[in-house]
Amino acid sequence: MQEKLKVLLIDDHPLMRRGIKQLLELEEHFEVIADAGSGSEGISIALQTSPDLIVLDLNMKGLSGLDTLKGLRSEGIDARIVILTVSDAKNDVFALIDAGADGYLLKDTEPDTLLEQIKRIAQGEVILSNSIKDLLIEREYRQDPIDSLTEREKGILTLIATGLSNKQIAGQLFISEETVKVHIRNLLRKLNVHSRVAATVLYFEHNGR
Repeated sequence: MQEKLKVLLIDDHPLMRRGIKQLLELEEHFEVIADAGSGSEGISIALQTSPDLIVLDLNMKGLSGLDTLKGLRSEGIDARIVILTVSDAKNDVFALIDAGADGYLLKDTEPDTLLEQIKRIAQGEVILSNSIKDLLIEREYRQDPIDSLTEREKGILTLIATGLSNKQIAGQLFISEETVKVHIRNLLRKLNVHSRVAATVLYFEHNGR
């Protein structure tokens, strides 16, 4: 039996937290273990509970979604973090992906679609809409950091970009899932990015897609 993924919700609107919780609980592999009404409370709960997935609102009073994301990453929280927002503004997208977000989803998405996207992100896939991918590729990188990767790291990056989870990559390469995680940590460091999403964008740019 597959273990349930522990989910933490961080949103300053109680109604939105309740709605997202009810949506996620339609998926049997999700367990909403806590919800927080502010960024600082969310960081504190994350440190206490070590969630697998965090659904984070961008526009919050007090500590913003971006600052909350930076705080979570600086504290060593390695959960998959999904930004849920009404904004697809270019600057928001850039800042959040660079800060380590694993997904960027809009609140006006149809509930069934939103649940499926969150589920796929939780499983390790990179979910980028074409518009957001195009926005990110617009940015110029002075040098191609992918050239600094080993052949194994390049191979793993290719598999990440095709949407495979760590477990699937491990199975395909006949290595342990822990080894995959080590390679991913190393390649993210070399690429100077904090998330699989940002690494995937570099991959698309490198390959002219």
